[in-house]
Formats: sequence, C-alpha cells, structure tokens
Amino acid sequence: MKKELIIVGDKVLILPDEGTDRTESGLYLPQGVKEKEKVQSGIVVKTGPGYIVPDPTALDIEPWQAPKAQSKYIPLQAKEGDYCIFLRSSGVEIEYEQKKYVVVPHSAILVLLRNPIDNNIEDNNTLP
Repeated sequence: MKKELIIVGDKVLILPDEGTDRTESGLYLPQGVKEKEKVQSGIVVKTGPGYIVPDPTALDIEPWQAPKAQSKYIPLQAKEGDYCIFLRSSGVEIEYEQKKYVVVPHSAILVLLRNPIDNNIEDNNTLP
C-alpha cells in the first residue's frame, strides 16, 4: 500500500537542484561551501492548501460546540512544476522514498519561473 506525502498549511515541497561540485575552472568545492550558500533553486513538487482564513462565525460558537464549517484557505502562488529560488536557511531537508527534498514556508520562496503553456495559466504578472 503506497503512502501519500501530505504537505500542510503554507509549506512547499521542493526537489532541490543538485548543483555542481566543481567551479568553471575545474576546481572541486568542499561540501561546506555549498551548504553555506544563502539561496538554492529547485522544482516545486507539492504545495500545502495555503494560508488558513479564520471563520468569522466561529466567534458565535461556544468552545464546547463543534465548528459548523470546514476551514477555508487562501491558495499559494507556487504551483507544482514551477522552478523556484528559495532561502536555504528557512528550509528543512527530508528524505522520502530515497530522494532528498526541502520543505520551505511559502514566504521563503524568492522567485518562481513558470511556463504558462505547461500549467495552462494566463498570468499577467509574469515577465516575457
């Protein structure tokens, strides 16, 4: 039985670029140099549902009563398949099914690169 990885809240699961261990001149870089970089890039694999919006009617409910409505969310700007640049220090590295991923809060993503044709999205905020 295959398990499903569920991303919660405003978190984003990213498959980071491996990068190179060698400079353009052919020098090999030690592992510590790559780890000290402040930004990293990768592909967005999965996103959480977004930022939760409090229900204004919840103020009318007594604490012992069950909420009447399900939670509502403001969706995230990042979508599956986007290429992103994110702050490495905000991420948490995990390993799932022998692959290394980074989980970051949506606010740690600096730039998204999206192909509108692949995602069937017409976005007026993208650069040509």
